[in-house]
This record gives sequence, structure tokens and C-alpha cells, in this order.
Amino acid sequence: MVAELVTAGVALGCAGVVYLMAAARVVKQYERGVVLRLGRLVSEVRQPGFTMIVPGVDRMRKVNMQIITMPVPAQEGITRDNVTVRVDAVVYFKVVDAADAVIRVEDYRFAVSQMAQTSLRSIIGKSELDDLLSNREKLNQGLELMMDSPAIGWGVTVDRVEIKDVSLPETMKRSMARQAEATRDRRARVINADAELQASKKLAEAAAAMSDQPAALQLRLLQTVVAVAAEKNSTLVLPFPVELLRFLERSGLQAQAQTAQAEVQTAQAEAERRDHAERATPAEADGIADMKQSALPTELADLPDLRAADSLDAGRGTDRG
Repeated sequence: MVAELVTAGVALGCAGVVYLMAAARVVKQYERGVVLRLGRLVSEVRQPGFTMIVPGVDRMRKVNMQIITMPVPAQEGITRDNVTVRVDAVVYFKVVDAADAVIRVEDYRFAVSQMAQTSLRSIIGKSELDDLLSNREKLNQGLELMMDSPAIGWGVTVDRVEIKDVSLPETMKRSMARQAEATRDRRARVINADAELQASKKLAEAAAAMSDQPAALQLRLLQTVVAVAAEKNSTLVLPFPVELLRFLERSGLQAQAQTAQAEVQTAQAEAERRDHAERATPAEADGIADMKQSALPTELADLPDLRAADSLDAGRGTDRG
């Protein structure tokens, strides 16, 4: 009798151990347990730690509550400005309601993946190439809003969406490279032209300053000679200062100009004197002659009048005839 009781106790203990092993479950800290009892959802979601279920009646499904990183395969599409591109992205999402993630959608991971691909294709068709290349923050926000709306009903929230890479056709890459090169060339030419303009203004100011002081140009020439002579591998030949030649040429031109001006003034004075003598009356002519006679020196004034001598000679000749 005792042996039968012992055997029964051992069998009962073994059955209890087996039942305990079948019913015991451990939920990790980053998980939640969703229990279905005879196909119906148990309202209580099992929290992290040790928990028990009814073997053969309950089925528990563990749901990961961590942030999941899901890469989105590259999607090929045509932008609004008719450029074919391939764009891939990455989605960061997490489960916020374990029961909805199990009950409302068959596989929330696959659902989020398909929704990300369709949303990415849609955003490519609505955007231009420049936006895909330079304005990704706005596109990321648009993708996040497009995916977050339906995902809330699945107990999933989209934390972040990032566009990783935009692949362009080779022809478009070459065109963009030529465009960038032309832009850089234009900017370089504008900068060079601006530099030339500023340099010309400064050179004009320097030339104006040196024109006031001719010696400044000679000093600048000497400075250039000193700068060139500092190089040991150069030979400088300076036969005659150029500024000295210019100075001599300028002096000769000034002397010629002064001589020509004096000659012109003398000719004008002689012409005025002749014109005045021709227009004078006989009385004025006698007055002018008297003035000339009075203006002569004393020795010349004592000489007989040449006109009287000429009249006397003329009378003698008449008598002889």
C-alpha cells in the first residue's frame, strides 16, 4: 500500500513538473506576450518576467518592442521632371501596441516593408530631381507622414525614414558634371574680370600719381631692377634709362614750341605795323615820321633830311635838262 502511494506521488510529481514546464514562460524585458486562449485574445498582455499559461489551451506570441531598422529595397521611378532614378531608403519603426500588431495585421514587418516601398515610389513621382538631391529632409518628413497614418492601426509607429542613396543614369551624371563645370568656369571668369577691373583702377591711380612726379617712375624702374637682380640665375641689361630719353624729348619739344610761338608773335606784330602804316593819312604819316625822327639818336637827328636831298637832286636834274 505504501509502495503504491509512493508510486502515485512520484507520478503526480512528475506530472506536475511536466505541467509546470509546459506552462512556464519567460518574457524578456524588450518583449510583450500576447495570449490567445482557445483562439480568443486574452485582454491582459503579459509583461516582462515569468508567467504561466494553460498548456494545450493557451498560445502565447511574443512581440518585440524594440526599434526595428528595415532597409527598403531600391525603387526605380520617374521624377516629376522626367528623370529616371533609383532610390533606396531605411525605415525605423517600433511596436507600441502588441495586441494590435498580432491581431490587426498578419505580419506587421512585411506590411511596413510593402508600405515603405509604395510610399517611396509615390514620393519619387511627386518630387523633382533637385529635391531628391538637395532637399531630402522635406522628403523624409513626407515619407514618414505617408507611412505613419496606416501604421497606427497596426499598433506600429514609424519613428524615422531616411533616403540613403539616389542613383542617376550615366548620361545624367555626365550632364550634371558638365553643368557644374560650366558654372565653376563662369564663376572663375567673373572673379578674374572683377580682379582685372580692380587692378586697372589701381593702376590708373598709380599712373596718375606718377605723372605728377616723373621721378616716381624712375624709382619704380629701379625697384624692378632690384627685384630682378635678386635672382641669381638672371641677367639684366639696362643700357640707358628710358625716362631720361623721354625727358630730353619733352624738353626739345617744349623749346621748339616756344620758338615757333615767338616767330608767330613777331609776324603778327609786323603785319599789324604794315597794316597801320598803309591806312594812315598824309598828316598822320608826317606825324609818324616826326615821331620817328624825334625818336632817333642826336647824332642821326643832325643829318640832313633825306627827302629834302632827294628833292634837291631832282631839281638839278631838271635844270640840266
